[in-house]
Amino acid sequence: QVQLAESGGGLVQAGGSLRLSCAASGATFIAYATGWFRQAPGKEREFVAAISWWSSSRTYYAESVKGRFTISRDNKANTVYLQMNSLKPEDTAVYYCAARKGVATVTRDDYDYWGQGTQVTVSS
Repeated sequence: QVQLAESGGGLVQAGGSLRLSCAASGATFIAYATGWFRQAPGKEREFVAAISWWSSSRTYYAESVKGRFTISRDNKANTVYLQMNSLKPEDTAVYYCAARKGVATVTRDDYDYWGQGTQVTVSS
């Protein structure tokens, strides 16, 4: 069983940056692929980025964040990060960290473990 806890959200102006962290506990995190998803008010939870557990070079991004967001992980620290640059008002959402055993995917329903989420608000 994996427990996930996000942090790092907040209020930022458009063009600014934030770094989200996802700290894992309860199991050996190294074997879990990790993804970030987000949910804006009135919208479905959507994929943002994902990273495999065996290689930090295996990363996946939604088209809307490609080139602006970077996902990374520190297996020794049991933590995954989402560096968000050049933020836009449309990035405003609750951001969730999720984990699953096996390969990283972009599909929300493939992930078994979820954090509580952290709010990101980008003002124009």
